[in-house]
Amino acid sequence: MVHGHLPLQAGGDELVSELQMPTPRIIGIETEYGCLVDESLSQGEVINEVRDWFFENSRYGLLDLQNRGWDEPAGNGGFLFNGGRIYIDMGHLEYCTPECTGIRELITYDRAGDHLLVRAVDELGFGDAVRFIRNNIDHYTQATFGCHENYLMDRKAPFTEKNVLALLAFQSLRVIMTGAGRVGHAFELHAREDPQCHSGVVDAFQISQRADYIENDFFQWVQHNRAIVNTRDEPLSDPHRFRRLHVLHGDTNVLPAAHFLKIGATSLVLDLLEADAMPEAILENAVGTLQSLSRVCAPPWRYTNYDGREEDAVETLGLFLACARKAFEGRDGETDAVLDLWGKVLDGLAGELDDLVGILDWVSKKYILERFMENEGLDWSDPWLLAQDLEYHQADPQASLGLALSTRDGNWDPQDAEAATLRPPERSRARHRSELMRQASLNGKSYSIDWDHVQVTGEIMVPLIDPYAWEEGR
Repeated sequence: MVHGHLPLQAGGDELVSELQMPTPRIIGIETEYGCLVDESLSQGEVINEVRDWFFENSRYGLLDLQNRGWDEPAGNGGFLFNGGRIYIDMGHLEYCTPECTGIRELITYDRAGDHLLVRAVDELGFGDAVRFIRNNIDHYTQATFGCHENYLMDRKAPFTEKNVLALLAFQSLRVIMTGAGRVGHAFELHAREDPQCHSGVVDAFQISQRADYIENDFFQWVQHNRAIVNTRDEPLSDPHRFRRLHVLHGDTNVLPAAHFLKIGATSLVLDLLEADAMPEAILENAVGTLQSLSRVCAPPWRYTNYDGREEDAVETLGLFLACARKAFEGRDGETDAVLDLWGKVLDGLAGELDDLVGILDWVSKKYILERFMENEGLDWSDPWLLAQDLEYHQADPQASLGLALSTRDGNWDPQDAEAATLRPPERSRARHRSELMRQASLNGKSYSIDWDHVQVTGEIMVPLIDPYAWEEGR
């Protein structure tokens, strides 16, 4: 019924009434960028030069002066004055948002990373020779790079078996709402012998970029055995009060509406879990369901339940939506916006997919590519489509094929993202950390900075273990 173990059950016997989780929830996202460079340039040297640009003369932040681990030596990255962080991870430039207390705020700070990279490329004089892209695959090497979601949760949340299995089901099924779409499949030699692989056509389109690379439902490590949920207990805050749910299997979204729905719906499902109000949903095989749904690009999306019965993914996602509406509708404007969009998307998935162009990434990308193939007389096997696939993900808003289709839904304002390149969120510890960093940059002393503390040489270490403490003494 479940592959692996249920490592999140600690605290499952606590009374729900004892939960002390503040609202709104602290959320964050880590985006690893692809980097395209002309043949005359070295990709590794370009990435190092862009990283250094952020910290030259404390332009946007402070470089790490100490090793953060065996894989993060001093100088590999640093914290930014906007409360986020940028560093090099396995050859990719990775940008982490600050701790955010709203979904639109999170999207704004994630897009601030795009703005910073576009500016770096321009000011370093690379022009069109260097482009950063918001995607998760290298079509040439078949490598993948991640988009990791982080949700702060109450340590006493009821992680019972029923709730954990329902959470796993939602995470697998949500792919039909949140996938970014891709041409082709990973591990194509094996795919040709896989009867589930879209009728044996390995060069066709699928919903998710990450699905082929997910190997487990729960696992402690991030690499080499990628799981839907990472179980490493690393709250980066007070461990007696909080845990951090670290989600690994999601795609990097381009369209603001898809991004808003992914984070918003997942956060509402976690609200249901903390209220012990989850619907019953148990998959026979969570990873297998994720991968098979990714290869079906039109309704119905069927999966197998734990007892062998076939179910409809849209209907099951509708059960989660119904529970969230019953519990949280009218709570605040952002919650209602998520619920409304969630309902609209499920209606479109069950009916006219074209209604979701400009809203869901995979639907929009497939629409663009099909029009392109029609105009050029191509089929899915043409390598030209791989290049068009990447153009969808350009970090530069002026070059992105995806953003050109975006609906004007108010989920992201480029002017707000520009302001967020230097200004931290108002109501999380990111604001306090940013203030401490600016003081350190002025006094010229050595420092140590992490998510949960700031230490300046010769001064008392300032702990930041409460993610909601946004000013000194609060």
